[in-house]
Amino acid sequence: MKLLTTIALGAALIAAAASARADITVGVTLSATGPAASLGIPEKNTIALMPTTIGGQKVNYIVLDDKSDTTAAVANTRKLITEDKADVIIGSTVSPNSLAMIDVVSEAKVPMISMAASASIVEPVDDKRRWVFKTPQNDIMMSIAIVQHMANAGVKKVAFIGFADAYGEGWYTQFSKIAALKGIEIVANERYNRTDTSVTGQVLKIVAAKPDAVLIAASGTPAVLPQKTLKERGYAGKYYQTHGVANNDFLRVGGKDVDGTFLPSGPVLVATQLPASNPVRKSALEYIGKYEAAHGKGSVSTFGGHAWDAGVLLQAAIPVALKTAQPGTPRSAPGDASSSRRGSALPDFDVADRPPRPRPACPRDGADRQRQLEVHPLNQRRLKGPRRQFVQLRPALLKSDTNTWHQPGAMLWPPLCVASEATA
Repeated sequence: MKLLTTIALGAALIAAAASARADITVGVTLSATGPAASLGIPEKNTIALMPTTIGGQKVNYIVLDDKSDTTAAVANTRKLITEDKADVIIGSTVSPNSLAMIDVVSEAKVPMISMAASASIVEPVDDKRRWVFKTPQNDIMMSIAIVQHMANAGVKKVAFIGFADAYGEGWYTQFSKIAALKGIEIVANERYNRTDTSVTGQVLKIVAAKPDAVLIAASGTPAVLPQKTLKERGYAGKYYQTHGVANNDFLRVGGKDVDGTFLPSGPVLVATQLPASNPVRKSALEYIGKYEAAHGKGSVSTFGGHAWDAGVLLQAAIPVALKTAQPGTPRSAPGDASSSRRGSALPDFDVADRPPRPRPACPRDGADRQRQLEVHPLNQRRLKGPRRQFVQLRPALLKSDTNTWHQPGAMLWPPLCVASEATA
């Protein structure tokens, strides 16, 4: 599979602050506290692992906590640009915060790399979004993986419950399109807030609709609430979550209530199983090695990977920018200048899912996107019989039990990874 990340970030980074200084300042706002803390904490930890020198220039990182709050994210962005003279912004963790930051960065003509997933952060590309990039996969890509698995599993009716914000709405928009193409009927469509402590009303409607499966479009530990409530109400159908829950905190908080959950994810969680020829393996293993050395074995999550990929983009873009200007020169809009980067920690998608001008040929489908990767189970102790191999497409589809991620003992398409309770 050819992984090509083509972005217009290099030209945007030619610009810097008004003061004539040599250092590059990277302003970061993320959600280290609040409902999205389980996503923001590994991102914050990852920023500390980023290089302090790029292209021969010293890089300073200023990290602020927006507390999972949209207003705070905007205030942080303004401070980083006006007071700290940031040359580039990384953030935020969640889609609502990132969307709110677009006006600020576009007005100041400062490039921004979001670590949130909603496609609306970068699409459509207009005068404002031309300054904005992102690292997570788009909703449509992950929706395709989920719907394909639903169809293969015989799901005919599905219920949807998601965040009452851009993340939930974006997911419903994309998921409903793909579900319709596969003939899957959406029999319930519910919303809840990230800070809600009860979703009983929504769950009663879902149970009454008698779906074969439920998709929960949420992120972090708040995604556990609907599933736990459904379990309490005796719902026994299939459970699906989004790539917004692919971390150990979701498993820890959910416990046995999230056993058997299916979710899509980039292969950073199974990076050690990728073949040596995979362009992502080297960067992913470098990230895993550094992160686990600092925070312990098994501590890596996809969300830290989003931050790592932002660093990968900076390492590709800054040297391009420095060929024509130094920090302290006037900003110019991102245009034809671009940089290509292989080997992000979260592969199998355009890391900055933002079409450059002009966009080179980079098909999302076709034979070049279907090179097979042989993947072995991570936790052999729960598997019976011979060691099996699996075929992995983009993205991988995971299944959770409790505690650890591994792949089940069956040939599946897309593949499944299972988080299973570790046994001695």
